[in-house]
Amino acid sequence: MADAPWLTIIGIGEDGVDGLSAPAHAALTAAEIVTGATRHLALLPGSTVPVRPWPVPFEAGLPWLLGQRGRRVVMLASGDPFWFGAGTVLARHLAAGEWVAHPVPGTFSLAAARLGWPLEDTACLGLHAAPLTRLRPHLAPGRRAIVLLRDGAAVATLAKYLVSRSFGASVLSILESLGGPRERIRTTTAADLAFADIGHPVAVGVVCAGDGETLPHTSGLADAWFDHDGQLSKRPVRALTLSALAPRAHETLWDIGAGSGSIGIEWLLAHPSTQATAFEVDPVRAARVRANAAALGVDRLRAVEGRAPAVLVGHPPPQAVFVGGGLSDDLLVALWPLMAPKTRLVANAVTLESEALLSRWHAQRGGSLLRIELSEAAALGSRRGWRASYPVVQWTVTA
Repeated sequence: MADAPWLTIIGIGEDGVDGLSAPAHAALTAAEIVTGATRHLALLPGSTVPVRPWPVPFEAGLPWLLGQRGRRVVMLASGDPFWFGAGTVLARHLAAGEWVAHPVPGTFSLAAARLGWPLEDTACLGLHAAPLTRLRPHLAPGRRAIVLLRDGAAVATLAKYLVSRSFGASVLSILESLGGPRERIRTTTAADLAFADIGHPVAVGVVCAGDGETLPHTSGLADAWFDHDGQLSKRPVRALTLSALAPRAHETLWDIGAGSGSIGIEWLLAHPSTQATAFEVDPVRAARVRANAAALGVDRLRAVEGRAPAVLVGHPPPQAVFVGGGLSDDLLVALWPLMAPKTRLVANAVTLESEALLSRWHAQRGGSLLRIELSEAAALGSRRGWRASYPVVQWTVTA
């Protein structure tokens, strides 16, 4: 018979022990030690079980917890521990049979119940310790979001951010201490927020409104979305490149010679579970990559400074690779052994030399070779004519 789990993760709400299930009560009674945030431990009045406050940052408590194997330990967490909660982090360090969890309705569920919003059509974001710019892809008139925030000061910062994006007309529902005796709900607009006594824990329901620019959800954003120094895959070529890269959920991209980071950023915008690493030798451009990623709400883009191929060594293998800058025979030779089978590689060439390089590799490795020639209408005296861009040769291959 398998050993019983030694760790019980209990989600607890603002109603304290009154909201816990019978199995959660039993686990608390049988516990040898209870740990959790100070706020959660305060919800256990009269408990005779030894308690240990969980440290900040969260990861600092993991060595101690893992050292408690063999004891009956209870970990208190907020509401649903596996929705932007502690349970997700803990489970990464434990085998499946080591823990059991007893959730209660989390803040997202309680907020939706109070506001009458369908959760399946509402963006739910945990931004306690994450940048508010993660809200950027969701800013569109009529779009609803529930945002978990650190404190009242963060609510004020959220309102200022919405105003700065020209969404100051957004309606904010300030939801404090949901589910407990201190519950309070107040409504204002981002532009008019004046509450100075917002308590913790707090969530904000946002109904987006205003005349700010909405981020499109298709590949090939307008070039103006990116700060750049000219080192940018232009919109039509970028759309074709993203189509060739074919982003899929839970996949990682290497963007080599990232320039402004536009390819990696659009890869990340394709799905919230994707990951990307941008390799850029120029530190100024690497900083620009990070700034562009943050501005568009995909701060999970990693920008690594260094020259390829040396800088590529030691990173987790990707499922897709884009070579936009620094294309050379040495790079492709070194890159090939680093790619796992079925990795998708897309390389763009503009010069005659790099075009010849891709033609040779295409003959050796197969795949497809595409020549992209684009022209735009431009003034020609008092009339108009076609202004051609440099043609781009694109090689797409699966390793």
